[in-house]
Amino acid sequence: MRLRSDIFVAALLRRAFGEGAHGGVVHRGDDTAGAVFVGVDRLDGTHDLYAPASQALSEEGDGDRRFERTASRIDRPALLARIASERRFDSDLWFVEIEDRQGRSFIEPPPFDPEAPPPPVIEWPPRL
Repeated sequence: MRLRSDIFVAALLRRAFGEGAHGGVVHRGDDTAGAVFVGVDRLDGTHDLYAPASQALSEEGDGDRRFERTASRIDRPALLARIASERRFDSDLWFVEIEDRQGRSFIEPPPFDPEAPPPPVIEWPPRL
């Protein structure tokens, strides 16, 4: 079973405030099942956008919300245009904005990052 959207957003904002960041709900969606988008304002004129991950990235039936970074270091007009486009498709979505100089999203589990290097390959048994 998946956590309600309103509870997920409240926990996300509490986590951000607890770490010294600021945030708020820009657009409130459906309390139960609204998709959640998270914008991170790096306070240097750039923003990152995290969107619900595709079903292929989610583990089947685990109930966790999965996210992926869909935009990196874009300007505010581009961020708002993207959210406006998503809202035309789904008016029940949530848009949460977090202000953090370090660019942290506070999403758990950590979002999928398409630009991250692949994880290292660990050989087993180790060679001596």
